[in-house]
Amino acid sequence: MNFDFGRVALVLLFAIVPIGGIILGIRAPALRSRIPIMVGFLAGLVPIVSLYVPKNFISGPTGMSPRLDQWLIILAGFALLLGIVNVLQTSIRKITRREAGWPFAVVLLAGLFSTGSFGIHGAISGQGIGFLPDGSPTPFKYMADWFFLPLQSTIFSLLAFFMASAAFRAFRARNTEATILLVAAGLIMAGRVPLLELFALPFPGLQPAAAGASQFLGRTTEWIMDTPNGAAQSGIIIGAALGAASMAIRVILGIERGYLGLGKGE
Repeated sequence: MNFDFGRVALVLLFAIVPIGGIILGIRAPALRSRIPIMVGFLAGLVPIVSLYVPKNFISGPTGMSPRLDQWLIILAGFALLLGIVNVLQTSIRKITRREAGWPFAVVLLAGLFSTGSFGIHGAISGQGIGFLPDGSPTPFKYMADWFFLPLQSTIFSLLAFFMASAAFRAFRARNTEATILLVAAGLIMAGRVPLLELFALPFPGLQPAAAGASQFLGRTTEWIMDTPNGAAQSGIIIGAALGAASMAIRVILGIERGYLGLGKGE
């Protein structure tokens, strides 16, 4: 029997140490934040070290880092359960107090219980959540196709109207930046559809020139999307990555402690 150092280390760092921290926190409230900070430090350090240390016990297929990823999936499942409990508490409180929007909370709970019960029934009975052997949809699939998807389409259509109204307010040549945005948006919209060819339909002699101009607009649109827009997107992605990295470093080093849920001075 081989000694699995990675498994033993994970159990020691993320099971025994937190339990000891809970006991110490009960006896000494001043230590309540120490163990969670240490666990967060180790949880952030293990994936980083696995990228630079090619050892099986930490970065191998059954090493600490892959196993820790599996544990995080389990924790995500418990976090989902916690979110469901929070939704239930909030909705029930709103319904009992007859607060503003309480009928929507009733609809939310009805959808939660119905889809959840259909999904659990499909898992227990072995039918799944797709189609039955005869080709008919399961109750969960029926709910998803005839309730969830239409509601999702409605939300996206409303979002399209909001985006159109926001674009109408933004596309005004008030300054140089707004003018550049207006011209670029006009070129992109004109290059996505064959407007020039449509306008040239009543004039057969202009159709070849309109087709060439439409292709030129299409190439211009692709250049705008690939070069200036791509550069701007790269800058935004780099900035977001630097922000995420800095926040991760703050959490690993114990500088950011908002996730602990402790009061001031703890």
